[in-house]
Amino acid sequence: MKFKLTNDYIALGQLLKACDVVSSGGEVKYFLANCPVFLNGEKEDRRGKKIYAGDVVEADGIRIEVE
Repeated sequence: MKFKLTNDYIALGQLLKACDVVSSGGEVKYFLANCPVFLNGEKEDRRGKKIYAGDVVEADGIRIEVE
């Protein structure tokens, strides 16, 4: 799936919520602790990590290309 940024960046937790990987912001911390999430091929577990255009996030079998 593709995600179009409206600002310079989006936090990882906000991206996961916006793409319906998690249903609420409260679930993000639990999700990151229990499901592997990869940012550009490297494991990432910080919900506040800034995601920029060109980044690729993979989580729970979903690939998100940020534009």
